Amino acid sequence: MVQFHVATEAEILAGAVTDAYFARTMEILKRKPVSRPVVMEIRATALPDRWPWAVFAGLEELAALLEGIQKPLELFCLDEGTLFRAGDPVGYVTGDYIDICVYETAMLGFLCQATGIATRAARCVKAAEGRPVQSFGTRRIHPALAPMVDRSAYIGGCAGYSNMAAAARLGGRASGTMPHALILLAGDTVEATRMFDEVIDPAVPRISLIDTFLDEKFEALRVAEALGKRLHGMRLDTPSSRRGDFIAMLKEIRWELDLRGFKDVKLMTSGGLDEYKIRELNPYCDGYGVGTALSNAPVVDFSMDIVEIDGKPAVKRGKLSGRKRLLRQGPAPSQRILVPWEANDPRAKDDMLSLKSRHGKTTVALPDVETIRAYVLNQLENVTLEGE
Repeated sequence: MVQFHVATEAEILAGAVTDAYFARTMEILKRKPVSRPVVMEIRATALPDRWPWAVFAGLEELAALLEGIQKPLELFCLDEGTLFRAGDPVGYVTGDYIDICVYETAMLGFLCQATGIATRAARCVKAAEGRPVQSFGTRRIHPALAPMVDRSAYIGGCAGYSNMAAAARLGGRASGTMPHALILLAGDTVEATRMFDEVIDPAVPRISLIDTFLDEKFEALRVAEALGKRLHGMRLDTPSSRRGDFIAMLKEIRWELDLRGFKDVKLMTSGGLDEYKIRELNPYCDGYGVGTALSNAPVVDFSMDIVEIDGKPAVKRGKLSGRKRLLRQGPAPSQRILVPWEANDPRAKDDMLSLKSRHGKTTVALPDVETIRAYVLNQLENVTLEGE
């Protein structure tokens, strides 16, 4: 019998994926009367790789968890897709601790990984300066997580995603044309591209992979001459062992194509790309496929800490006690201030943390992925890779 090593929805909703120390704490709470109403703050003290900002993601699954467990809890948090800084509270969960305890692991898991992927995607999109970035990372992650990876990358600003299951859930069309395997089976790059052109829906752009057999420049010319105006672009996935001076290679290909009247043919690259390599390639490329840098993006290290017990400030060492409001003073993440939750502050109308779930019911209409993606892209106008 085949068994995949993934937790079921039933196990997640039952709290079975919790850490052992929470399970043991639950045993104590059931026998000793120490559980009390708490406020738990979700925040990241630092961001990976000194990122100056991150993209909050994973809210939809967190809200689904709260609906599934039907506990008397409240969730206040940022809108999904909001850019935030290290130290900003991104949310609060309130309720009796015994109702939160075994779900903390899952709550953090939903947010930490999705936020990391969405942020790396946004950084790649920002680096690309308007050139499309496709999410090609799902072959580098457990297949059960593929829809989450591509959803997070898409709301981070990617123009598309490669996974078919993700496309079915997100309502879009998966991106991608041909693998090296097809070209090897056909025995020739031009022949494989012709097969693609004959069989595949004309709405799918004709993008030929040109690095399987021969020098990329000469393969580019052969394909361009064979397909003519039907050819949209070419992708180079050249292995690092064969790249040499990759920028010189791209320059050569562009020169030869332009000289022969193929100025409209786009050049795309993939393989080992991240935001820094994208920046280097921008003068010579029209688009990118990013894989491992997205699927293997560093998680954002959120924690959930008690900041109030029975309505009174309480916190462990190294943290600020009490619930806070995060007030927007301008469009950039740096233009935020923290004030106490109960402060009579005239700027409180700009509070970014709002009620999203109460007693197992989602209290707002959560936006679709297109709306979240547009929101992220709009915020990216106010930041750089280095800061704001």
